[in-house]
Parts: sequence; C-alpha cells; structure tokens
Amino acid sequence: MALGEERTNVVILGSTGSVGRSALSVIAHDGAARLRARGLSAHSRWEPLLEQAREFRPRFITLTDPTAAAGLNGQLRGTGIELLTGPDGLERMVQDPETDRVLSAIVGAAGLRGTWAALEAGKLVAIANKETLVVAGPLVMDLARRRKATVIPVDSEHSAIFQCLRAGTPREVRRVVLTSSGGPFRGKSRGELKDVTPEEALRHPTWKMGPKISIDSATLMNKALEVIEARWLFDLRPEQIEVVVHPESVVHSMVEFVDGSVVAQLSPPDMRLPVQYALTFPDRVAGPCPRLDLSHRFSLSFEPPDRETFPCLELGFEVMRRGGTAGAALNAANEAAVARFLDGQIGFLDIPRACRAALDHHSFDPRPSLDDLWKVDAWARQEVARWST
Repeated sequence: MALGEERTNVVILGSTGSVGRSALSVIAHDGAARLRARGLSAHSRWEPLLEQAREFRPRFITLTDPTAAAGLNGQLRGTGIELLTGPDGLERMVQDPETDRVLSAIVGAAGLRGTWAALEAGKLVAIANKETLVVAGPLVMDLARRRKATVIPVDSEHSAIFQCLRAGTPREVRRVVLTSSGGPFRGKSRGELKDVTPEEALRHPTWKMGPKISIDSATLMNKALEVIEARWLFDLRPEQIEVVVHPESVVHSMVEFVDGSVVAQLSPPDMRLPVQYALTFPDRVAGPCPRLDLSHRFSLSFEPPDRETFPCLELGFEVMRRGGTAGAALNAANEAAVARFLDGQIGFLDIPRACRAALDHHSFDPRPSLDDLWKVDAWARQEVARWST
C-alpha cells in the first residue's frame, strides 16, 4: 500500500456465516494495511457477532432480528461501536458515506435488500449472495448501471470467470464453463438417493459451507442457481453457459474464446481467495490462502453432469432461458423445500419435485417489478410449506 493511501472500509453483511468469516480472516491477515471492517451484520446470532465486534472494532454492527439485540444488553458500552437493528440498520451501514465496499454474504433472498441499498448508494458490492441475481438479476444489474455502482462476484466459480474474462473482450467470448464438484452423491443413482438423510447430504467432499448451500450442492441446485447468476452477471446468452463436473475442485471455472483458447482459474478450494480478490480488486496482494503445489503428481478430471439423477440442474437452465418471475419462484421454492428437508418433513428427492411444482403453477410475468418478485417469493414459500409428497 502506498504511503498515505487510505484503507478500504468494508461492510460485511452476514459476517457470522462461512463467507463472512472468510472475509474477516482476510482482513485479519491484512493487518489493517489495506482493509478495515466498517460494519458487520448477523440475523440473530448475537454472541458470535459480539465476538467479532470486540476483535475488529467496527463502527457499526447490525442484528436484523431486533429481538436478538436484547442479548447484547449493554455489552457494547464504551466501545464506540453503534448497534443497529432491522433492515434499516443494514441500509444505514451500507449507505454510510465512509463505506467503500460491501460484501453481500447473507444467505437466500434475504440478501437482496442489503445489496439493493448498497447499489443505490453507488457502492462497490462484492456479491456472494447468488440468490440476489437469481431472483432479480436484470433489475439488480440495471440499478448498478444507473447508479454507476460496481458488482464483483465472490462465488468461486463466478470469481474465476470474472478473472478469466480479463483475457479478452465480451465479443471474443464463445462460452463460459462452470465447474461443479458433483457434491457428495456424484455417481449415485436416483434409487440410491431415495432415503438420503440430511446428515449425509451435508457432507460435502471439498468445501466447508453452511447447511443451506451444502444441501444445494448435494442436489446440484447450487449449480443451477449459478447458471442463472452467470447469465445476468456477465450479460451472456443462455447458449453460452455450460456446466461440467470436476471432482478435484481445483479448476474453479473456465472461459473459452472464439479462437479456441480456454482460460481457466486454478487454486486450492478456499473461499478466502475470491473474497480477497473482490475486496482488493483491481490489485492482487499476498494473502492467507494455500498455494497450488505443482511439485507433486496429481490429475484433473472432467465429466458431464448427470441431469437425470439431479434434475435441479435442468431447472436452472430452464429458468435462465425464461427469465421474468421464474427465478423468484425457483429460489423461494428451493429455500422452503431445503428447510423442510433439513427438518425431516420431506425427502431428498422431494426438493426438485417441490421446485418443479412451484415453477409450473406460479403466475409467470416476463417483466416483473421488484414488488412483483417479492409477491412471487412469498407465494412460492407458502405453496411449498403446505406441499405434500
């Protein structure tokens, strides 16, 4: 960092989650040379949020569940840290004049509100919340353009594509290829998945993630959502997006250019790398991530995804092609179905069935407003809540 250059003030929405903790690891490794935690948020987990606040001394912390704030019970007194609550608290943090970058890492459609507020303020938003673009991709990217805000992806796959795209111009791109580990059930048949338990589905072979995204990885819904996200994030045509299974999780994604060149981004699976890239972009700096050891023999394998056993992936491609309210219906139905599966109310194979039903029966609108999307979101959740196998 050049002498006299100011630090980047970062607000982390969802700081107690896996991506949020990765971001704080990056900031801790930075040692306040470039990065400073300006604001942190959680929904109701006030105890880990308090621990983070004591370590990083942000200007603000926000609990979006106002009742959880009672747990702090004056424990911030004398620290200079201001406690905010609810959606208004998120908005104040992200739109604060001294906030430079916002990491949107709240899981699910709930992350859209904070992202929207940050973009309205013209901030640089590092987006780890793929559901934001699944639900409202065209509206979000249009808002970013109008407000001259910047959107940088944090998902390892989209970060990889973002980095690879710097090797050429948009008109030179033939296709992008998203890689998938295949999840814990790669190679299994549908019959073998009939009695899968939540505990089995949560055992991801290469990544350590929260429960919702772990289940999404097991159903391949995570990849379906990433397909939709890539469509809007990079302004691609549906036929320009493909998925391959890559169990080693070393090649995070690839871009093929019109001359036949394929540019890939490789690294050990560690979310701190894409997080750091988004927080320090356009610079690359030394960080806490392990290096790829090329001194030992290893192999990289690729195979097509099994779309019959994992129908969620095909739902993603369908929604990408349809646009409109389809993304809101799929995302909300999936969130509700995953919650019911984790509670033991429905089976693993019922997740794509519930999502299929929501897509088929919702009132499709090709050009919805943001309010329309929230109505579809609420409808799909209610439908899945009373859906029976």
